[in-house]
Amino acid sequence: MERVKKPEWLKISIGSNERYTDTKRIVESNKLHTICSSGRCPNMGECWGKGTATFMICGDVCTRSCKFCNTLTGKPLPLNPEEPKKVAESIRLMNLSHAVITSVDRDDLPDLGASHWAKTLCEIKHLNPKTTTEVLIPDFQGKMELVDMVIEAKPDIISHNMETVRRISPVVRSAANYETSLKVIARVAQSGLVAKSGIMVGLGETPEEVKELMDDLLQQGCQILTIGQYLQPSHKHFPVAAYITPVQFDAYKESGLRKGFKQVESAPLVRSSYHAEKHILKNPTK
Repeated sequence: MERVKKPEWLKISIGSNERYTDTKRIVESNKLHTICSSGRCPNMGECWGKGTATFMICGDVCTRSCKFCNTLTGKPLPLNPEEPKKVAESIRLMNLSHAVITSVDRDDLPDLGASHWAKTLCEIKHLNPKTTTEVLIPDFQGKMELVDMVIEAKPDIISHNMETVRRISPVVRSAANYETSLKVIARVAQSGLVAKSGIMVGLGETPEEVKELMDDLLQQGCQILTIGQYLQPSHKHFPVAAYITPVQFDAYKESGLRKGFKQVESAPLVRSSYHAEKHILKNPTK
């Protein structure tokens, strides 16, 4: 298949400054994982330059092998019992007012990593009582008692990504299911916490399918949606079907807000946690 040429609006400059260097040092000295680096996020320079990083817990090896994701896949190491404290300490050293946490899928564990999630949030709250938190959780195989463990730890925002539209979901997601993801979003919304989700475009979806996904999310109580361009991590991953224009991204944002989302971040380089601190300011839960 002939590769689609990357347009000018997707070319970025990583750059660095003193804050970037400090963030990098704190993350590396504590031997922590971030989705910023493992996911090859195009915004890493900007976010790290502001002292913001999205921590990835439960190790850096995922038990799933989604065709869009650059995270390592295979047999993970046992959980590091010191990781929750190290994440909390790093947040303190970075002096973060808002922290974002995500994880790999750990289908190898009896509780799929849910208790580790709860411990991490507990440590963060203990050491950083004024820091607000957003978590981007896996589907926990649709086991709602495990989703409830994260809910009971009371982060300020719980996000779970749909990733793509209904038709393409089984093609690019290795184990996750569109309907299961909707149920996770619904569970979060029913708890009273802010529910958020994110998708990639450029996988071959149509604008009508994106709007259908918006309707599906709103029916579950989702309040925040992020939409960004899919970028193929390597030739082994799912190919880019199209580079969506900034005009179309603006149209998606306008459509989402008109339909009823409280916030929509929609632009080529938007990722799940991009400008997450702005979402908490507009969705106070404390």
